[in-house]
Amino acid sequence: MIKETLLSAHQVSKHFPVKKGFFQRTVGQVKAVEKVDLEIFKGETLGLVGESGCGKSTLGRTLIRLYEPTEGEITFKGEDFLKLSSNNLRKSRRNIQMIFQDPFASLDPRMTVGQILQQPLDVHDIGTLEQRKKEVQELLTTVGLKASHINRYPHEFSGGQRQRISIARALALKPDLIICDEPVSALDVSIQAQILNLLKDLQEQRGLTYLFISHDLSVIEYFCDRVAVMYLGKIVEIGTRDELFQNPKHPYTQALLQAIPTVGEGKKTMKKSLSGEVPSPLNPPTGCAFHPRCAYKMDRCVTETPKLSAVSAGSLHQKSCFLKET
Repeated sequence: MIKETLLSAHQVSKHFPVKKGFFQRTVGQVKAVEKVDLEIFKGETLGLVGESGCGKSTLGRTLIRLYEPTEGEITFKGEDFLKLSSNNLRKSRRNIQMIFQDPFASLDPRMTVGQILQQPLDVHDIGTLEQRKKEVQELLTTVGLKASHINRYPHEFSGGQRQRISIARALALKPDLIICDEPVSALDVSIQAQILNLLKDLQEQRGLTYLFISHDLSVIEYFCDRVAVMYLGKIVEIGTRDELFQNPKHPYTQALLQAIPTVGEGKKTMKKSLSGEVPSPLNPPTGCAFHPRCAYKMDRCVTETPKLSAVSAGSLHQKSCFLKET
């Protein structure tokens, strides 16, 4: 079955200049995202996982032009997303929304919930005032809140309820793609399950596509159809959930899975974890970025950069590693 590509990225990079001195001269570049190739298929949930600081959130924001990419190409629904005029970009952004990690920080404390949810409808001039108010009430009930909450402020809600409000805001413009940036990491485990199940239900009801960013592999395994593993600004492995969790091919993916805590015989144990720290994106290693921490390092890994390629002919499971088998 041929899958329809909703968004594709080709060789996308995002560098942040480092400035010093009185005249703020540029003395270096933080390479937060480096030459990423990625496809998001319509109706799927693509998980993006990696250690803190690997560039996951930066990539998500770059794909929807909250950050302008330093280089590369982004296509959304067949259009060149980087060449859209400001007016067309504004129209296109109705189809892409984002749910942020901290719902309290992303909701204006001076606005009521009704004002927050109505704002996107006002900005894009959708419907009459009466229709907008009705839509806001329907959004609240859709995410499991009461229509009577419309006049409350964000501080009057719990963390889980605030995240439901963020989800409702993301749904207001009926988008095709939602970027979920660590949407449950700040919530209690029981509330996490409720929010994840809500997102699953909404996906089935509305045909949504998700890019789900997380560092929690258990959440990724439960929620995602495909998984992309990111390390120091690059995608090092991508495949279906079952391929990644049952037959990981890249040493970094294997190390992440081995580091998951397990429970057995009444004791919580930790398997062998990664050694060392993630190198600085200001001065990344030559060759394969993972080679300073890799147990399978070869001489060529220090000087050559492996490309993301299929594990086997015709397979969508890809890895960026010189080893034929790990």
